[in-house]
Amino acid sequence: MLIYFVTGAVLGAVAGAGLLHWRNAFSVRKSRRLPQTWPLKARPLVNSNERRVWIWLTKIMFDQHILIKLPVTRFTTPFDKQEARHWYKLLNGVYCTFTVCSMDGRVLGCVDIQNTHGLSLGNQTLKHTLLTQCGLRYWVVDPDNLPHLTQLRTAFLGEKALKGSDRDHLEMRFKDVAGNLQAAVSRQRDSKSSNFARLDAEMDKPSGFPESRLASGWEQNSFITPLDSRSADLQP
Repeated sequence: MLIYFVTGAVLGAVAGAGLLHWRNAFSVRKSRRLPQTWPLKARPLVNSNERRVWIWLTKIMFDQHILIKLPVTRFTTPFDKQEARHWYKLLNGVYCTFTVCSMDGRVLGCVDIQNTHGLSLGNQTLKHTLLTQCGLRYWVVDPDNLPHLTQLRTAFLGEKALKGSDRDHLEMRFKDVAGNLQAAVSRQRDSKSSNFARLDAEMDKPSGFPESRLASGWEQNSFITPLDSRSADLQP
């Protein structure tokens, strides 16, 4: 009688474990399914402070491209390809607010914004160290106290960017930009509603460095395996 009881208990335990495993496997498969209707909606790419600095940068660096919120893994690559996957997982969520790129597709440096929540010293140090060692510039700017255009252009382009009549031309552009920014600030103060204020707050919240489950399809990118098929530099 005892042996039947023990056998029944063992079979019941096995059946219970099997059922639990099936339910877990079903739950995992269900979580991996892509929804037919995504629970998402479009939102602005930049908030009001970022937009002000974006306009300022496009005017000041008029002869360069200004890219927005580009991950650093898009324009860096490790020396040792054996460790590429490790560094990609570590840096995949690290990005700068703006990336200054030359007309031939080469990154010159990056600009971050000191927002209301503050850009942590650790975050700044990480990006400053990483970009500087890659030969790239890194600046953090205050939207309410932007540096003079000559400072930024000299830092990113060198003294050659301010020679001859270009300096007078740049000074005129700087005055125009300052006027446009002041007008934009006045309009924003008059028209900004509480909804936009909440939106700015949400967009300014630090997001950390999460690893996206859907990002796995991008692991074989140019950070890990260079995909540049050009046999030579682009010619103007």
